[in-house]
Amino acid sequence: MSKKTNIILQNHQQGIKNPTSNLLPLMEQFYTIQGEGFHQGKAAVFIRLAGCNVGCHWCDVKESWDAADHPKQPVSQIVEAATKFPAKIAVITGGEPLMYQLDDLCTALQAAGMHTHIETSGAYPLSGKWHWICLSPKKFKAPMPDVLQQANELKVVIYNKHDFAWAEQHAAMVNNNCLLYLQPEWGRAPEIMPLIVGYIMENPKWRISLQVHKYMNIP
Repeated sequence: MSKKTNIILQNHQQGIKNPTSNLLPLMEQFYTIQGEGFHQGKAAVFIRLAGCNVGCHWCDVKESWDAADHPKQPVSQIVEAATKFPAKIAVITGGEPLMYQLDDLCTALQAAGMHTHIETSGAYPLSGKWHWICLSPKKFKAPMPDVLQQANELKVVIYNKHDFAWAEQHAAMVNNNCLLYLQPEWGRAPEIMPLIVGYIMENPKWRISLQVHKYMNIP
């Protein structure tokens, strides 16, 4: 077994805990258009943290799973890079960003005038103070109750017809103001989209989320 494979297996079994919240493993940081969910179409700085033990087989950023592949960077450096762009939205994503203590990052971004958004599976306790929480739960690791209760947006990826019932289970656990989205898994979108359209027409509390950045070839 390779060293990298062993690290990934350990991450899956144990999770990663970062004892210092001012150093975070940064995979990439880039300026683009938010392509999904309620804030779709808005310019935003994406801060992608490495490390994930949720392990979605259809994940399109599997290179983010192994935190050891990506050096830790100071929060001050991450924030300085984020504020060089004109948009005032910073989206913290992963990997699974809540594997880390995010209080320092949130505080520093907000002090710099940024709106802080997070995209998470909710598998770890919430840290940081957020303007927007997008919860996208995964079957492989259940979301924490505190994340469910504080989510602004529940975004469920639909891979097959059985996922609708699973989506409803989580819709029953979020707060009453949480927006509900169904999003087709990108690789199966042609087959899944008609099912989502029909389901939402029968259950209009849900909305469709599309990965429009992929349709428009936006990084």
